[in-house]
Amino acid sequence: MKKAIILLIILLSSSLFAVPDSLVYRVPIEGTIDLGLPPFIERSLKTAAKEGAIAVIFDIDTFGGRIDAATQIKDAILDSPLLTVAFINRRAISAGALISLSCDKIYMTSGGTIGAATAVDMQGKKGSEKVISYMREEMASTAESTGRNVEIAKGMVDEELSFTHLIINGDSVEVTDLEGRKEGKLITLTTELAKKYKIADGEAETFDDLLAELNLSNAVVKLTKATWSEAIVRFLTNPVVASLLMTFGFLGILFELQQPGWGVSGTIGAVCLALALGSGYIAELASATDMLIIFVGLLLLLIEMIVIPGFGIAGIGGIIIVVFGLYRLLLPDIPVGEEVTDMAMTGLTIGIIGGLIGLVLLFKLMTKTKFWRKLATPDVQDHERGYDTSLGLEDKVGQEGLAETDLHPSGWATIGDKRIFVVSEGTFIEDGEKVKIIKVDGNRVVVRKINK
Repeated sequence: MKKAIILLIILLSSSLFAVPDSLVYRVPIEGTIDLGLPPFIERSLKTAAKEGAIAVIFDIDTFGGRIDAATQIKDAILDSPLLTVAFINRRAISAGALISLSCDKIYMTSGGTIGAATAVDMQGKKGSEKVISYMREEMASTAESTGRNVEIAKGMVDEELSFTHLIINGDSVEVTDLEGRKEGKLITLTTELAKKYKIADGEAETFDDLLAELNLSNAVVKLTKATWSEAIVRFLTNPVVASLLMTFGFLGILFELQQPGWGVSGTIGAVCLALALGSGYIAELASATDMLIIFVGLLLLLIEMIVIPGFGIAGIGGIIIVVFGLYRLLLPDIPVGEEVTDMAMTGLTIGIIGGLIGLVLLFKLMTKTKFWRKLATPDVQDHERGYDTSLGLEDKVGQEGLAETDLHPSGWATIGDKRIFVVSEGTFIEDGEKVKIIKVDGNRVVVRKINK
């Protein structure tokens, strides 16, 4: 009995005073670095700190992406109180190099690469001096803050720089095996060179090897994944998807101006714009100013549809303001040069033209479906099935009535005791105006305003 009591005391004390395993967060950074990625990284860092993790390891394999997105990620990593480790699992190119340099430690797999961080446009052309200067100093300040060689960091961005010696651990070291030391060459480091010049802290083939290098073999590893909402934001902020959403949204609103009331095209346009702007705002792609500009443009278009008959200054002004707002959304949140603004304008133009062609093709396909025919003319039967397309209103030609809605050019009117869908000759007719049926062509009833 006494032994059982002693054993129970030992078990209870061991459970009370046992040291729990360390918690490590593993955060993947793969593929293109876009503006949907920073919110995921920021959430992962905050959650890791809240749960008492001792380290966050970023599993990196990327050819780069948007500089402004990488800058946001870099700032979040530098502000984190946790130990941050970049595990370059093959490559960290361009924007990936900036993210890696912001971490406290860098480990690479054999055959890995880091560097080539100069700014280029979508055609692969080198950015302006303004953009290069910005990226060069971002890399330099990040390397300085984490105790890495500033000259190498600058050389990853600007090929016009050159050097013959580097200061490594307080000693001047002659550099002979680094191709990027020469003017006209960008620096890209292999794993061995990165270790030699103290950019990388070590080498690890697998994630388990990395944990062993960090003395965290017994740590509990928690792999973070993007939530469904973050995945949707990343999908919607993809440059191709975002441009299509904005284009369809703009064209949907534009087509709605040509129709009476509010219909399918306006609803589709509003939904597309809401998705584009909402995801852009969450990802910090759309600023409050951008949102305000587009809102003012849409407000003018709404006024044109509801208040002002026809299509005039408010509609044209609304279109111009919305297009300008969409153009601003394509500009990155970094210093830009002429080639970036040209690229944004080209992207907007291609998006509008492509969206217009897509809508035309989609409309043609939809009009051939049974669903569309039922939606467009639900009460009309085809002639082949023994029906006639006429509504039987031919005898009402010459009769008068009142417009129940604004006709621009179509809407509803009451003729005698019957409510009929009519179309004007092309002129705008206000609600309550007297009208006269001048022609009935099948199911098309044409009316004319009766001047008092």
